[in-house]
Amino acid sequence: MADKTAFPVQLVQPDGRRVHRPDYAALIADVGPDQLRALYQDLVVVRRIDTEATALQRQGQLGIWAPLLGQEAAQVGSVHALNPDDYIFTSYREHAVAYCRGVDPAVMTRMWRGCAYSGWDPATVNMTNPAIVVGAQGLHATGYAMGVHLDGAEIATIAYFGDGATSQGDLSEALGFATSFNAPVVFFCQNNQWAISEPVQLQSPAPIARRAVGYGMPAVQVDGNDVLAVLAVTRQAARRAREGAGPSFIEAITYRMGPHTTADDPSRYRAAAEIEMWKARDPIDRLRRLLERERLFDDEFDSRVRARADEVAARLRTGTLEAPDPGPEELFEHVYAAAHPLIDEERATYDAYLKSLTAGEEALT
Repeated sequence: MADKTAFPVQLVQPDGRRVHRPDYAALIADVGPDQLRALYQDLVVVRRIDTEATALQRQGQLGIWAPLLGQEAAQVGSVHALNPDDYIFTSYREHAVAYCRGVDPAVMTRMWRGCAYSGWDPATVNMTNPAIVVGAQGLHATGYAMGVHLDGAEIATIAYFGDGATSQGDLSEALGFATSFNAPVVFFCQNNQWAISEPVQLQSPAPIARRAVGYGMPAVQVDGNDVLAVLAVTRQAARRAREGAGPSFIEAITYRMGPHTTADDPSRYRAAAEIEMWKARDPIDRLRRLLERERLFDDEFDSRVRARADEVAARLRTGTLEAPDPGPEELFEHVYAAAHPLIDEERATYDAYLKSLTAGEEALT
């Protein structure tokens, strides 16, 4: 007899109706009207951040941008499940996670503008800067989790990555290592259906979550466009990590409604009908419908949320345009945590080279 079909965890349907799942609903029993409204505001604000940054790239102010359009609920729901002392290892698309973690929008685009190695000090928000090497952060998170566990810290470490990263060796090694050493890591996969132009079915005919089961860790599929369901399953996994029960894997099924990056043209490899299908599952519209059903949405609240989104977008734009250009000597900063003789030598050589150029210009005048 075939096993009973296991559907992704869902607590709110696309039309805003609640789903009867007492096991997972219990995990968000404390989420009342104020919290629901706060989640909605975060969803709207992070979409506004994404829109503004995309516009800045189109206007030539950013070198490139990786939009998160459509993936807001997966990111907002998961990061709201974390404690301040939990630690986050991110890929390059988690702008919503960064915002909810407290990263100043004014510094969020600096790496993408090419005027800084990164945008923020990871130690101030317990979140790394964007990792460009696909899947590498899974190993970083596993090592960090093992280290803090040995130090006695009762925290969760979470690694964000996309479905494309699950085809990388780094992530496979991280899953194996985390299970073998019981590392308190939450592996959070945003399955947005496309690894640039490659559909997820080509990468994995079976659900991605089953890969984690093969490594010996519990795994769950969740509706990644349902912010409450994502919050519930991430709370469960993070608590498991904090209690020393080892790693967990979450596959959040969502959809990248925009391009992979602003250098991509998705109309070359996917059908418009597919996008329309996912628009009907829009994460922001879904929560708004829930709020309307429960009489928590009105014009005053809508205006306040829009104003907040505009305020954050303005700060992001101003911060981007006013970001200072770095001096040449900054190339050698932050390469190592402490001074290194090789870096000192390279800095001195480069400084001498720059001075030779200045001396040459003065000789010609």
